[in-house]
Amino acid sequence: MSPEDLAALHAACFTVPRPWGAGEFSGLLAREGSFLLHEPAGFLLGRALAGEAELLTLAVAPDARRQGTGARLVAGFLTQAAARGAETAFLEVAEDNLAARALYERTGFTQAGRRRAYYRQPNGTPTDALVMTRALDAQA
Repeated sequence: MSPEDLAALHAACFTVPRPWGAGEFSGLLAREGSFLLHEPAGFLLGRALAGEAELLTLAVAPDARRQGTGARLVAGFLTQAAARGAETAFLEVAEDNLAARALYERTGFTQAGRRRAYYRQPNGTPTDALVMTRALDAQA
């Protein structure tokens, strides 16, 4: 997927956090430790450095949700992160994104913290981010 493809799908999936542009995806993909996993209906951008992995973003086309794409991408992220030497993985998710939170909990993530008013709804209302983490092993 090109940065433009990533940006278009991200825009179809998100208002909070705000969608990322093609330039942002290009910059992130160029950073050390970054990796992209994708399927026709979705993608996951992750980064693994210094024993930690961060799930930067996960996007699944709205009409393709609840078909296992997100779960497969998260499983791939865990495998890639462990293969790259990460011992722990973390992410942040909008508190009100119940579907994403359920997916992350099903894949072994637990809440480790909260970032108050981290995101803003399109109308300006603040939304907390939950920080979630999980340990990794060679069989993640």
